[in-house]
Amino acid sequence: MNGTVGYGLVLGGLAFAAFGALVGLVSGLRRSDAGLPWVMRAVWGFAACLIGANLVMVHALVTHDFSVRYVAQVGSRSTPLVYTIVSLWSALEGSILFWGLIMGGYIAAFAFIHRKEHARYMQLALGTMLAVGVFFTFLIAGPANPWGAVSPVPMDGPGPNPLLQNHVLMIIHPPMLYLGYVGMTVPFGVAVAGLLRGEIGEAWMAPLRRWTLVAWLFLSIGIILGAWWAYAVLGWGGYWAWDPVENASFLPWLTATAFMHSTMVQERKRMLKLWTLSLALASFVLTILGTFMTRSGIFNSVHSFTQSDIGPTFLVFLGFLLVVCVGLLAVRGPLLVPEGQLASPMSREASILVNNLVFVAITFTVLLGTLYPLISEAVRGVRVSVGEPYFNKMAVPGGIAVLFLMGVGPVLPWGKPDPATLRRQFIIPAVVGLVVTAVCFAVGLRGVYPLMTFGLAGFVTVITLRELVAPVRVRMSERKEGFVTALTTSAIKAQRRFGGYVVHLGIVLIIVAVAASSAYVKHTSGTLKKGQVIELGGYQMKYMGLVSGEEAHRTFVAARVEVTAPGGEVSELKPRLNYYERSTDPIGTPGVRETPAEDLYMSLMAFSEKAGTASFNVWVFPLVGWIWWSIPLLVLGTLIALWPRRKAAVAMAGAPALGSSPLTGGDAERGAA
Repeated sequence: MNGTVGYGLVLGGLAFAAFGALVGLVSGLRRSDAGLPWVMRAVWGFAACLIGANLVMVHALVTHDFSVRYVAQVGSRSTPLVYTIVSLWSALEGSILFWGLIMGGYIAAFAFIHRKEHARYMQLALGTMLAVGVFFTFLIAGPANPWGAVSPVPMDGPGPNPLLQNHVLMIIHPPMLYLGYVGMTVPFGVAVAGLLRGEIGEAWMAPLRRWTLVAWLFLSIGIILGAWWAYAVLGWGGYWAWDPVENASFLPWLTATAFMHSTMVQERKRMLKLWTLSLALASFVLTILGTFMTRSGIFNSVHSFTQSDIGPTFLVFLGFLLVVCVGLLAVRGPLLVPEGQLASPMSREASILVNNLVFVAITFTVLLGTLYPLISEAVRGVRVSVGEPYFNKMAVPGGIAVLFLMGVGPVLPWGKPDPATLRRQFIIPAVVGLVVTAVCFAVGLRGVYPLMTFGLAGFVTVITLRELVAPVRVRMSERKEGFVTALTTSAIKAQRRFGGYVVHLGIVLIIVAVAASSAYVKHTSGTLKKGQVIELGGYQMKYMGLVSGEEAHRTFVAARVEVTAPGGEVSELKPRLNYYERSTDPIGTPGVRETPAEDLYMSLMAFSEKAGTASFNVWVFPLVGWIWWSIPLLVLGTLIALWPRRKAAVAMAGAPALGSSPLTGGDAERGAA
């Protein structure tokens, strides 16, 4: 029964998506508003069907309906309830179904929020998003169908992948990542609508920017939580290994970040129009590429799913997307005429352009290193390996350049600068950066890149804090709008700027933590008998013996280790090995002693009860926790930038309406920014 109802809901979602996409695109291209009510109904129907299908699958999982193929694949009566529910996204078919749920939610949210705005764009935007929905519901109904019947019906199942049951982070990491991935569908739909219509202005750059920022936030949280999961679960003594699937999530993050910076130049100087829309389209295409890399099975990764039949389908869709995007940019690109120009290489718009080029260079480097092994195997029949040395060599200088530009950009003015003013603005931050570098060197830290990173972090932090407390200045002589509109627009921009600087502080925190934990990590390993001690970084670790236990879904063996910190504090760590029925190999859980300054990280590698020994890997990671602690800053800054200003909206509503604008420029487009 669950299988029949669930599959019927998926087919209903496919029908709604196909109908809405067809009506939205056709009526939008005909410049008729008559189809919008039908498109809206299709959106509600699509969202309802996908939500219903996911609820049916959760019901099947919780009630252990092993007649449903996906439940038989990942379900188990011994799995705790919370992991039973989250097994919805633990395997390929369920993850695509969950993807559809999030897509339905995003499209419905966009339709509801903008239901009274710009009918000519809404039809094309929603039609484009529903066209993407057609592809994913087709996958759920066909190559990735989780609803197939199983006969004979088994009494029990193997349960989800043990790696996904080993830490609570797996409850929140995949949904955050999916919310980031799927969220890129909305700005893609808006960008395509603008290009198809032949008009785009600030009134629609605003939602394009906001929805990209929403997806960017979720993607950022998902990436950081994924690194934390790798650190807390896999026990290999790290959090980022340039794994192909890690890279797949990093690529759209890079282009989305570049896009959000580029929109500032378009908003202020009416420049980089084609470039900005290209970044919006590229971010979505890279999410589809990342999904293909994760779910096709072409990469051997702990993060990826097993070999599947959806790879060719994804390749066809990816090729179609590339043709559509390149075609739109080629046909409409000549209409995206810049209305301004770079006044000086020392202007803020020039620094943002350089910032964009650095982000794109890093994107290309990571993409090339990720795909090169596949290209080499396809062309030469030789599978090569591209590892951390390549990525670090290419990406680390780019990261330092981004950090430098984070400090320089806010100081530079729009347009031509005044040299004397610039010198005054840079003196204090530059001195602080040099002092930080000197102090780090004096306490014994070495390495060109880490010292550059710490010095630049001091430089950027001073500038960012100064900008956070700087008063909002409204120069009416530069405004063409009325007083209320100018004041409101300035307040909105000030709010976005304030949120952006809070996010910058979070990014600085991450960069410093990555530099410190990578450059100054300490490591040792050894096999100990009961009572023996191993030392590292001033810590003394005494092996006290083994303990074992049994939980609902696993058994475990843990080593008791008494830790004496450099300051004399005594605590106990219990690194352990977990044994699951489905897995032939144990899965480790490291013991971690966390402090703001550093983490002591211990992994139990093996043990012998007969010999009374246990083997350990031990690391000391300076500042590594700062990576996870950056999440509140990223969330706070993004919420500040996104938070609606009710008074501003009222003021803007009362201000004179603005004229419409084609891609070639002219008056601003009708609607509130």
